[in-house]
Amino acid sequence: MRDVVFTRQSGWIPNVIREDGELKLTLGAGADANHDPRTFTFSISEAHLAVIQEDLARHLLLWSAVLPLCDAAGTRGRLDERAAVALLDPILLAAPADVDALFQRIRWDRRRLIAHGADIGLLERGQVCAAMRAATETSNEKRAQEYHAHHRRAERGAALGPLDAAMLRYTGQYLPGATVPRRIPYAVDPALLPEVMRVIATAERACAGMRIGRDPRRGKRATDRRDWARMETTVQAAVRRAHPELVDDAVRTVSFLMCSEAAGRAGTPMEDDEAAADHRAERGGRAMKTALSFTDDKGAEKKWLRNSPRTAAAEFWEFVGDRSAADNEVFTIEDEEMGEGIQLHFYADSIARITTLREGEGGADPEYRVEYSLVDGIGGYRNLVSAFVRGGCAALEHHGPWLSDVAEFERARRRRDTR
Repeated sequence: MRDVVFTRQSGWIPNVIREDGELKLTLGAGADANHDPRTFTFSISEAHLAVIQEDLARHLLLWSAVLPLCDAAGTRGRLDERAAVALLDPILLAAPADVDALFQRIRWDRRRLIAHGADIGLLERGQVCAAMRAATETSNEKRAQEYHAHHRRAERGAALGPLDAAMLRYTGQYLPGATVPRRIPYAVDPALLPEVMRVIATAERACAGMRIGRDPRRGKRATDRRDWARMETTVQAAVRRAHPELVDDAVRTVSFLMCSEAAGRAGTPMEDDEAAADHRAERGGRAMKTALSFTDDKGAEKKWLRNSPRTAAAEFWEFVGDRSAADNEVFTIEDEEMGEGIQLHFYADSIARITTLREGEGGADPEYRVEYSLVDGIGGYRNLVSAFVRGGCAALEHHGPWLSDVAEFERARRRRDTR
C-alpha cells in the first residue's frame, strides 16, 4: 500500500510517500535502458518530513545531493540507500554552517538549485544555505542552461563580453545544444542591438554574391564543404578586421549564421544554374545526347530521354542524391547509342571516360578505350557531367589531362593525396 504524504508544485521535486507504514522519499531521475525514467526511494523519519514540509530550501538542497547518487546507479543499478540516508540529518537537521561545510565535501547538482532560483554568486562562494533564500518551487530551466553555457566557456577560457553574448543570443547559439542558427533580434538587449546589426552587416557585405551548393554525393540535403569553408573563412576574416574586440565564439556564430542561410537558399532541387544552362543547350538543339542510362554500384538503373521535362544533369544528380552512400560511391552515365560513357569514383575523387573502339562480333568481346582523370570536388564533377551530357567524351578533352595507363594514374592520385 502506497500513499502520497507530501508533494510540491513541481512534479520533479522529490515527494514523500508512506509505503507499508514506512515514510520514504521518492524521486524520478535518470533513465533505464529503454530510456524510460527511473524512480528511486529511500527511508526517512517524521523529523525529516517536518523539515521537508516547512523548508523548501532544505528540501531542494537534499534533492541536489541525492541526484548524483541516482546518476551513479546508471540504467539498472540500485541506489546506494545507505549513502542517501546518511545525507538526511546533515542536510535537513544541521546548522547552516555545517550544511555549507558538507557541500564542500560531497557531489551535488548545482544546476538544479540554479533552476530553482539559487543565488549563483553565493553558491560559487560555498554559501549554499544563504543562496537558497530566494528559492522557488517552480523551475527556470533556461537559467540553469545559461549558467551551464557560461561555465563551459569559462572552463576553456572563453570570457564573453556584453557584445559577444549579444551576438550568440541573436543567432540562438548562446545555450548548449543549439543547432541551426537563426536571427532572433528580440533576444538581444535593445541597447546592444544596433551594434549587433553592424556586425551582421559586415558579414553580409563580405559574403555578398557567394553561394553554397549542394553535394549530392553525401545525400540530397548535403552541402558542398568547400563552398561552406570558403564562405566561413571570408566572413570570419572580415568580421575580425572590422570588429577586433569580438571573441572567437562570437565571430564563429556570425559565420555559422551566414553559411546556414546560404545553404538554405540552395534549395532541394538538383537543377541549379549549371543544369539550367544544360537545359537551354539541349532545347536549342546543340546537345548530342538523346538517351542516357544512369547506374550505381548496387545495380540500380535509371533512364533519361531527351523529351524528359528535366535535364540529364539534374536527373543524374538526383539519382546520386537518392542512392549515394558509404558503400555506394561509383556512378556511371552511359550513352548506348554512341557507345560511350563516364564512370564517377566518388571515393577517389576521380573519373573514367569510356569509349567503344570496336563492337564485339562473332562472340568476341567489345574493345574499349578507358582513360582516367582526377576531379576537384563536387564542382569538378558537375562540370564533367554537364560537358558529357552536352557533347559526349569528345567534350571532355579539355577537362583533362586524361591518362590511359592505370599505374601512371595511380601515381598521380597518390601525389595529389599527399599534398
